[in-house]
Amino acid sequence: MHQIIDYLFEQYRDYQTLDIILEIVAVIFGFLSVWYSKQNKIFVFPTGMISTSIFVYLLYNWGLLGDMMINAYYFIMSVYGWYIWTRKIDATHVTPISRTNDLEKKQSVFIFLVTIVFVFIVYYYSDKWNNWTAYVDTITTAIFFVGMWLMAKRKIENWIYWILGDIISVPLYLYKGLAFTSFQYLGFTFIAIYGYIAWKKHLNSYR
Repeated sequence: MHQIIDYLFEQYRDYQTLDIILEIVAVIFGFLSVWYSKQNKIFVFPTGMISTSIFVYLLYNWGLLGDMMINAYYFIMSVYGWYIWTRKIDATHVTPISRTNDLEKKQSVFIFLVTIVFVFIVYYYSDKWNNWTAYVDTITTAIFFVGMWLMAKRKIENWIYWILGDIISVPLYLYKGLAFTSFQYLGFTFIAIYGYIAWKKHLNSYR
């Protein structure tokens, strides 16, 4: 048991106390954000913005550019999503949960491919292609970029991308030495599954 604990938290011995506290706070608000998203509540965005802004700071300091870009993008899309979710489509109704249409499916593929190219270029010029995790980062970044865009547009398919990206991220962040963040993504995986089920029930109730 002690060996497991040492493995999970050994990397934090060289971290500043403030950074550890900030990571824990970011994880807590990250959980709140995903939980509010599952509940289809607007609080998904302000809590998410707190979490992502902290992670942008931490990941920049730790030199994890791909992860930093994901969180910076989350912050921007949270602002966009906040607007979309509160925008009224008529006098009494706001943007509802819906499924992607053919155009949005094509746009999702486009965002995925453009993100891969963008991250590749950033990593190439930053000389970050020195570990296998860089290749996985590229894929997860693209997955999460699409997922966040679809969530901002209140599309149920966003959960599929979150589930896939979260499953990959659990062992990835553990390998990187970010145990708290790894546990966060493990929790995200279960919440995302329940989120998909909850949104699907909501859609079916309006048929």
